[in-house]
Amino acid sequence: MQQPVSDLIDPFGRRVDYLRVSVTDRCDFRCVYCMSGDMTFLPHSDLLTLEELDRLCGAFIRRGVRRIRVSGGEPLVRRGIMALFRSLRAYLDDGRLEEVTLTTNGSQLARFAGELADCGVRRINVSLDSLDAEKFRVITRTGSLDKVLAGIDAAVCAGLKVKINTVALREVNEFEIEDILAWAHGRGFDLTLIETMPLGEIDGDRLAQYLPLSEMRARLARRFTLDDTAYRTGGPARYVTVRETGGRLGFITPMTHNFCESCNRVRVTCTGTVYMCLGQEDRVDLRAPLRASEGDALLDAAILKAIARKPRGHDFVIDRAGLPSMKGRHMNVTGG
Repeated sequence: MQQPVSDLIDPFGRRVDYLRVSVTDRCDFRCVYCMSGDMTFLPHSDLLTLEELDRLCGAFIRRGVRRIRVSGGEPLVRRGIMALFRSLRAYLDDGRLEEVTLTTNGSQLARFAGELADCGVRRINVSLDSLDAEKFRVITRTGSLDKVLAGIDAAVCAGLKVKINTVALREVNEFEIEDILAWAHGRGFDLTLIETMPLGEIDGDRLAQYLPLSEMRARLARRFTLDDTAYRTGGPARYVTVRETGGRLGFITPMTHNFCESCNRVRVTCTGTVYMCLGQEDRVDLRAPLRASEGDALLDAAILKAIARKPRGHDFVIDRAGLPSMKGRHMNVTGG
């Protein structure tokens, strides 16, 4: 099938061909940098049905989206979620999609890894912030490291390519990151480090958590030789090759060095709200036009309206003076 030519061009000439879609705000972890310990989740009636999510993804694909990342919350806790992956498989098979990927905390991978591979998923990102079982429990509040590691093993056995995502947290896991890197590369996994972002109210001091990756990179460079590379996956990470391990190390740096000039993505929440920028509050509702008609004319118009309002860049601020501009929505609501 001939690939569609994208007409999703934002006001700054960037082609939007990457959709990140959240399928749930629920998660079986309560990570300290992501949400508060007593989160209130959305009523099920507010969420798009799986059929609506499929239809919404199809509308973006017809407009030229080539990559879809499914996220949450934890996407694999959504009941019946594999039905969506099976539907997206058709777009992979006929060439309209290049890939469907998944961001997961790994807790459900032992159950779903084989089925994900059968649905055409070839690579996944697993969030893993510590290899110390007790520290992992403290960071996630409810998580089991053994269960996550077993899930990663299941993913490898199913033939999925695994990338590890680690949020760098000052005085929490900062002195463990060298060990995480050695472990990940020893298993053939890429590792991406992420700066914590000011999204949502949490129980602790977000500024105290913040660790600039420029500082982390300098620390790693004292032990490893980091060679810049042009390698990209379609997301915001900028990669180096670690000469001593042969593995790749990515940096996602929304605070110290934003990546907005090449942004090719939008995010749709589990309620059908599209955010054109993770760090801006402007948004467009897709649920109302989705439900207003069996045809897609209204939905297509809303998508084009959203792309026409995509900003040049975000306005995240992490210093004390800027903290009032913190975004009120949590990351589990927006989607990874």
